[in-house]
Amino acid sequence: MRKRPQKRNQQEEYIPLDKDDLKRALEVPVKEIKEEDIITVEKPGKKTKRRKTKIELKTKTLREDVKIHEDKDESKGGKEYTLIITEKPQAALKIASALGNARKYTELNVPYYELTKENKKIIVACAVGHLFTLTSKEKGYPIFSISWEADFKRNPWAKRYYSLLKKLAKNAQEFIIATDYDIEGEVIGWNIVRFIAKEKDAKRMKFSTLTSQELEYSYKNLQSTINWGQAIAGETRHFLDWMYGINLSRALMSSIQKAGRFKIMSIGRVQGPALNLIVKKEILIRNFKPEPYWQIFIKLQGHKPELKYEKDITKKQDLDKFKNLQGKKGIATTEKIPRSILPPFPFDLTSLQREAYRLYGINPARTLQLAQNLYLAGLISYPRTSSQKIPFSINPKAILKRLESRFKETQFIKRNKPVEGGKSDPAHPSIYPTGDFENLKEEEEKIYNLIVKRFISCFCDNAEVEDKKISFVEEKDKLRFVASGLEIKNKGWMNVYPMQIKELLIEPIEGEKVIEKSTIEQKETQPPRRYTPASIITELEKRNLGTKATRANIIETLYNRNYVKSQSIEATPLGIKLISTLDNYSPVIIDEKLTRHFEKEMDAIQEAKKNLLQLEEKTIKEAKEAITKIAQDFKKNEDKIGKELIEATQEIYEQEKADNTLQLCPVCKKGNLRILFNRKFRRSFAACSNYPECKTTFSLPPGLIKKTEKACEKCGWPKLLRIQKGKRPWEFCFNPNCETRNKAKQD
Repeated sequence: MRKRPQKRNQQEEYIPLDKDDLKRALEVPVKEIKEEDIITVEKPGKKTKRRKTKIELKTKTLREDVKIHEDKDESKGGKEYTLIITEKPQAALKIASALGNARKYTELNVPYYELTKENKKIIVACAVGHLFTLTSKEKGYPIFSISWEADFKRNPWAKRYYSLLKKLAKNAQEFIIATDYDIEGEVIGWNIVRFIAKEKDAKRMKFSTLTSQELEYSYKNLQSTINWGQAIAGETRHFLDWMYGINLSRALMSSIQKAGRFKIMSIGRVQGPALNLIVKKEILIRNFKPEPYWQIFIKLQGHKPELKYEKDITKKQDLDKFKNLQGKKGIATTEKIPRSILPPFPFDLTSLQREAYRLYGINPARTLQLAQNLYLAGLISYPRTSSQKIPFSINPKAILKRLESRFKETQFIKRNKPVEGGKSDPAHPSIYPTGDFENLKEEEEKIYNLIVKRFISCFCDNAEVEDKKISFVEEKDKLRFVASGLEIKNKGWMNVYPMQIKELLIEPIEGEKVIEKSTIEQKETQPPRRYTPASIITELEKRNLGTKATRANIIETLYNRNYVKSQSIEATPLGIKLISTLDNYSPVIIDEKLTRHFEKEMDAIQEAKKNLLQLEEKTIKEAKEAITKIAQDFKKNEDKIGKELIEATQEIYEQEKADNTLQLCPVCKKGNLRILFNRKFRRSFAACSNYPECKTTFSLPPGLIKKTEKACEKCGWPKLLRIQKGKRPWEFCFNPNCETRNKAKQD
């Protein structure tokens, strides 16, 4: 039987230290062992033939149809040490360095660390993320027989980590899980404990940074059990996502195969509602019909500000009253309104992703990856957080003191207590710098500096501004014209963080004035703005769709499946047709209410203190019923669904072909040069569409190649754009005989 979760303090479990403790802690430097200083002792394993056979073990812990695929268990030797299990190799090094004078060993080309603390032998070993994945041997759909299986096919390198952990687990007398403290980290740790170590429970380290002080505190204050709320909620999420993903994707592909074609397609529990939001916006934009409206502007004699009539005019006949305004008199007044603007709240993951995109154009998935790198380097706290809190327990004053040497912005600190937002996270505080430094790559440095400046700004004064509003009322018809301005009186936090507020200085105007001139401008209403990668993630968060850790990956999947394109997210014909088809035949797939319901169910499991298994069973049962109904809808209409999706696939193929067509082939004069992609060499090239009669090709540089609307000023050939990670976009002429190419080679 699985160990029941114990009652725990509901307060945030950070590092509770009083002021005296903090003062003394600062006086004692904590030495971290660098990897290059650690003695490496190689322990080559003996070459043996490995069995490929597996024994299937049924478990009674959750469901009768859920199985665990595992290797044979081997007898354990004497119990010798405590085994600490981390999620990544970098975390293992940090924890070993924090706990003592560690010695590094390498086996199967996998590092692990050994140390002695308080006469107790400790080994720190690591996984590489998830070592187990869900799978099923059943064909067709719907299927619900789920197996946890070691993930060697998709991630062959994981076998080395699995084998080492299994070997180390044999002689361990105590297990400590030190994976990331969230639902994914809990599932990773729990799977290792139950499937590799063959234990029912383990102790738990909880930390938000990989600093020596916090890691040592976490080890001394171990939680006595796995966080069962996180573990069961995490496993439930894995089951739901797998069951939705495999069954809905198989249903789509089966429909296309029935129509005589093959194409890899997928849709998921959150993918569907997310794509539906984008498609709805796209349809609004496409159906939008601009309507004319008019704006009236005036200038007053002796004054520069331009004033606008307070309302937009939508009926042309209403413009008559604005004729002959020149020379008319009126009374002008200026209202000054002081305003105090709070510093922005501390970063949670979504706001960090949004700001990184606004300031640097870094997409949300990349931002999370960069933040994870900074966390593993011990430079920032754990990034997958929903919190906007800076608790006293992290000792923010000590962090600010350490930042002084690198960030002059600390001179603007005025507050003793930081500004905080309303959102909290039971597992982690907001994203904050630890005060440690190291050399960083360009993008990492941008994200790190952004986090530091946001943190510092929370301790700065409010920005003080003065809004000015000029109002002019024409004497005869009482027509009211206005102008607005803004003056920054005291920058406060704006001295630190990239501000969004622009100053607009206007002179005050008072008393009787005369209209010097007037103008009427005709404009058109504009369609709604498309989502950006940052704004769609914000929208998903508002609607409680997905999690802070998965939303960016969901949007990446939509791009990869060709359902959407461009940074200003545009639904493709395939994406639009997929949503239209699902709406006609199985609308529950794109219904965000059902998805949101399951999110609430999993949140309830995570927060529950008892009956966790019953809550999990209830949620899975509801999901099975929903998926079974979806499968029935699909099987009734497979032919129609397949036909509609094939039409959309052909349409997007024709569109891509047109987008990649460059010009008439200069050799055969019959075909067109097009941008093609060689899957074998992972490179684009230009070739004639009249192949095989014409075999003209042009090599192109590595990276993503796109057609521009520009022509080369020297030879007239189309210019192309090369986009490559870590490099600036490059426009170039692909004509090998163009003088611009020769000049580029010389440069």
